[in-house]
Amino acid sequence: MKLTIVINGMGGVGKDTLCRFAAERYKTENISSITPIKELAAVCGWQGEKTDRARKFLSDLKALTAEYNDYPINYLLARYREFLSSDAELLFVHIREPGEIEKFVRKTDGGAITLLIRGGARFSRSAYGNASDDGVEDYPYDFVFVNDRPLDETREAFLSFLDGIVSERGN
Repeated sequence: MKLTIVINGMGGVGKDTLCRFAAERYKTENISSITPIKELAAVCGWQGEKTDRARKFLSDLKALTAEYNDYPINYLLARYREFLSSDAELLFVHIREPGEIEKFVRKTDGGAITLLIRGGARFSRSAYGNASDDGVEDYPYDFVFVNDRPLDETREAFLSFLDGIVSERGN
């Protein structure tokens, strides 16, 4: 079984935590389109901060490299090809921008499905002031998971939700 899931959601809704839960049940890899951008940003002086200003810097830098030579997507496609030849079962691909999600899904010949994570009331922030974070809802996702339970209940709820996707879409 191999399943590639583009996972998205506003910052802080628990995407990484949910991916860790998935790794308890499935052999999982977790990659992000921002990883190579963070490496470039570090050369420019970014020190890992998660302020609105830093998030905008990363978003703008990613947009520039995507426009120039599809750097983020090419990075993801190389990792996707590695996944296909590995023994891993699930590949979570973190992409924020709807256009980049569409591009990745298209370049995998539809080999990826999409999942939006929404937060409940505790995740009330709706804007960060940058195109990457603020456009998260602007894509027609295949699946949506609402992360609105206490953490101990979230694990089982997400794993049950994921099992349903795997049985429906896993190949």
